[in-house]
Amino acid sequence: MKKLLIDCDPGIDDALALALAGGSPEIDLVGITTVGGNVSLELTTANALALREFYRLGDVPVTPGCAGALMGERVRAESVHGATGLGGVELPAPVKGVSDGHAVDFIIETLRASPGEITLAAVGPLTNIALAVRREPRIVEWARDFVIMGGSYTRGNHTPAAEFNIRADPEAASIVFRAGWTVTMVGLDVTLTAVVTEAILDRMRTLGRLADLVVPISQFYGMVTAEGGPAIHDAVAVAHVIDPTLLTCVPAVVDVETMGTYTAGMTVTDFRIDERTANASVATGLDVDRFWKLTLEAFERVGERIG
Repeated sequence: MKKLLIDCDPGIDDALALALAGGSPEIDLVGITTVGGNVSLELTTANALALREFYRLGDVPVTPGCAGALMGERVRAESVHGATGLGGVELPAPVKGVSDGHAVDFIIETLRASPGEITLAAVGPLTNIALAVRREPRIVEWARDFVIMGGSYTRGNHTPAAEFNIRADPEAASIVFRAGWTVTMVGLDVTLTAVVTEAILDRMRTLGRLADLVVPISQFYGMVTAEGGPAIHDAVAVAHVIDPTLLTCVPAVVDVETMGTYTAGMTVTDFRIDERTANASVATGLDVDRFWKLTLEAFERVGERIG
């Protein structure tokens, strides 16, 4: 089993990514940390707690982190995810609360305790990760792998140039990419191909109580048709941890624009390595059919578990 720590801002696609992790026998989920992003920290944390219990993830610790970016305004995405972050779906109120402490300390101590064993996946703004790197630079050596859902080498979604997670805290993203590890960047270039179609939605409708969540939130982003629909971005990063052969990744040098009037949050990606050392492994292709097979089978396991 692969030990995985997920830093997230639930969020519709975060909720689906957690279901994928929770339904995958290959994954030992050692912790969930939260950050303000799609909605406020209060709501992302409440959603993480509710999802932990709804998916029956057991005693996986949920630890809240940073409410906003290191610098500048707070960027939110309620217009995409709904006022509470889960597209209007109301889950049962959780019984268990958060773990003591702060996400930054939890990330450091968890990686310190098991060097080389735990993959860190960040599928929200990178504020918690940047502060962890600043506080304890050795985490770049302790993490087995580091995977993000964020960025793009071709386009943006929050702005024409910038993907949301990077735009929400460009300074944090810049720190993370310059920290001395290889960032596996699972960006819009591949996640926009992982779309929900009517056939996939039909499979989700068979999932019992889980369908009450995944069906409406999968349609909340936009209309689902036979040909395509909304993309479930964050799940692609988790799928890569489960099966790295799903993605084609290319080494690159990635810098994050922090000052541009029109380009703040842009992940400037250079595949011309030359004598330089790549700081990123950038996803350029996804086996979409195999991704959905993996994801739906995981959802089915969660559905069987919760009834």
